[in-house]
Amino acid sequence: MPAADHGLMSMLNGGALLQASAMLLAFLVVLFMCSKLLPGRTVELTENGGTTRKFKLNGLALFVVTAIIFGTVHVLGWFSLSTLNTHFGALFLVANVLALGFTAWLYLRGRRTEDSTTGFWQGFVKGSQLNPVWAGIDLKFFSYRPSLIGLALLNVSFAVVQYETYGHLTLAMILYQAFTLLYVLNYFQFESGMIHTWDIVSERFGLMLVWGDYVLVPFFYCIGGWWLVHAESSIGPEAAVLLVLLYVFGFWLFRGANQQKHRFRQDSTTKIWGRPAETLDGRLLVSGFWGIGRHLNYTGEICIYFAFILTIGFESWVPYLLPIWLTALLWHRSWRDDRRCRAKYGELWDRYVERVRFSMIPYVH
Repeated sequence: MPAADHGLMSMLNGGALLQASAMLLAFLVVLFMCSKLLPGRTVELTENGGTTRKFKLNGLALFVVTAIIFGTVHVLGWFSLSTLNTHFGALFLVANVLALGFTAWLYLRGRRTEDSTTGFWQGFVKGSQLNPVWAGIDLKFFSYRPSLIGLALLNVSFAVVQYETYGHLTLAMILYQAFTLLYVLNYFQFESGMIHTWDIVSERFGLMLVWGDYVLVPFFYCIGGWWLVHAESSIGPEAAVLLVLLYVFGFWLFRGANQQKHRFRQDSTTKIWGRPAETLDGRLLVSGFWGIGRHLNYTGEICIYFAFILTIGFESWVPYLLPIWLTALLWHRSWRDDRRCRAKYGELWDRYVERVRFSMIPYVH
């Protein structure tokens, strides 16, 4: 078990909670203001009912600006990133309170609109509004930014603590940092694809998504870095090469499948793997990855997360809760996707399933 000074249960006295509250509030305010002010391309999404939603795609600029700000204040000695580690427990508690308070505000706000036709449980947990907007910012879309940037900052704080404690970074920590930072950077690089996802298009914004964005992702998805700070052993060069190959394969599968689908949505005449895209009735793509499996993008993401956690080796089973959780989550989501698509496409989806028989693992599942 890692030492207690990992910060998971830092002192939860009034001072620590006050500092954590100030840090979290300042972080969110800066991200929100920068999301409003930084330049970025604006795209529109027209829903089935004819409502048009606008999204400002400046997440990459926001990520870079945040990295510069935190890097600068850390180098100048004004704020140490290791503070995020020592205040981990307090930040976790404050984030939970924030998530509950934010959800309550969304619920009460939704009750004043015609969108709120559900009861308390459905409205509070699943959300009373589909796409709440405040000050011109889509709150559901925005919430991915503190979620992933917060995750990146917590991960980097673990590397800072390891360096300050031992005077060097292990190969496992270096790989972990490279894997996780590239993953977050890539999300913001292709942020435009997010507006077409199930969460943005169809999920209401309630406690499930709010808690997932502000608590689950930043504080649970960093479990690998938390565990690596004081890991007693590190991986060898051969294992490192294998992990890089697993990560690259997963990234190729995850990003490649999503990019193919996005390009097809933008232009049905696009070429995939050097050939014109093949479809069923011009609606369902059966070229490239989408002609092999219906949800290979999920498989690729699972490979990425196993690469994250395998940097730790097998000293403990606890960090493997993350890829196991993600595998269960994405398997369930693939099942939900199939149900939703069958309801949407009817007989065409049956033809697609007959054509593309496998879901996440070719010739197995």
